[in-house]
Amino acid sequence: MNELDFRGRHAVVTGGAAGLGFAIAQRLVASGGRVTVWDRDEAAAARAARELGEAGAHAVVDVASEASVRGAVQATLARAGRIDALVNSAGITGPNTKVWEYPVDAWRQVLDVNLTGLFLCCREVVPAMRAANYGRIVNIASVAGKDGNPNASAYSASKAAVIALTKSLGKELADTGIRVNCVTPAAVKTAIFDQMTPEHIQFMLAKIPMGRFGTPEEIAALVGWLCTQECSFSTGAVFDLSGGRSTY
Repeated sequence: MNELDFRGRHAVVTGGAAGLGFAIAQRLVASGGRVTVWDRDEAAAARAARELGEAGAHAVVDVASEASVRGAVQATLARAGRIDALVNSAGITGPNTKVWEYPVDAWRQVLDVNLTGLFLCCREVVPAMRAANYGRIVNIASVAGKDGNPNASAYSASKAAVIALTKSLGKELADTGIRVNCVTPAAVKTAIFDQMTPEHIQFMLAKIPMGRFGTPEEIAALVGWLCTQECSFSTGAVFDLSGGRSTY
C-alpha cells in the first residue's frame, strides 16, 4: 500500500459503516488521520468506529434530513474541532425496473439519499471549511452517471447530478483553499449488490473490459489521495475507476 499523508487531519465519511465508505475510512486512518463515520445504522456505525480504533468516532445521521445533518455537523465540530475532508459515500441503488414502471416513492427516496443528502452535507460542512480556508470534498458518483444504466434510471440520474453538483461547487470554491472532486467507479462488489438483481449485476460486469469488478480498496486509494493536501490543483474534476469501461 502506497503511503498517503493525512496526518493531523480529520475526515467525515458518510455511509462509512460498511462497504466502500468503510474502506475509505480505513485508508484515511492508515494514512495518519482521524475519521468520523456518519451512518443511519447506529449499530454498524458504532462497530465501524471500534474497528477504526482510537482514530475512529461515529454519529447516527440521516443524510436526507436537513436537521439530522446540521446536528451532526455541530456535534462533530464540537468533538473534533475541524472537518478537513468530507467524503460523501452514502447511497442506495433503488429498484431495477423500467422508467414507466418505476415506483414514484422509490424514485424520490433514491434522489433524496444520493443527491439531496449529498447537497445537504456539502451545504452544512462548507461554511466550516471556508472559515478555515481549507478543505477537501470527495463525492462518490458512478460510471452510471455518465452512461445511464438501463433499469436503473433513478440511480443513474442521481449520479449524473452528483457529477454536475461537483463541478458547480468546485468552481464556486476555486478561489479558496477548498477542493471539490468526484470519482466515478464502475461496479464495486459490496453489500450494495444485495439491492440489485442478478441480471443487472451481470450487465454491469459485461461492460467492464477488465472482466472483473473493482475492489473497495482500489477506490479508497484514489479517494484517500483526493482527501490530502497534495491534491491541490484539481477541483470540479471527475476521476474514473472503471476497469476500462469509461471512454470519456
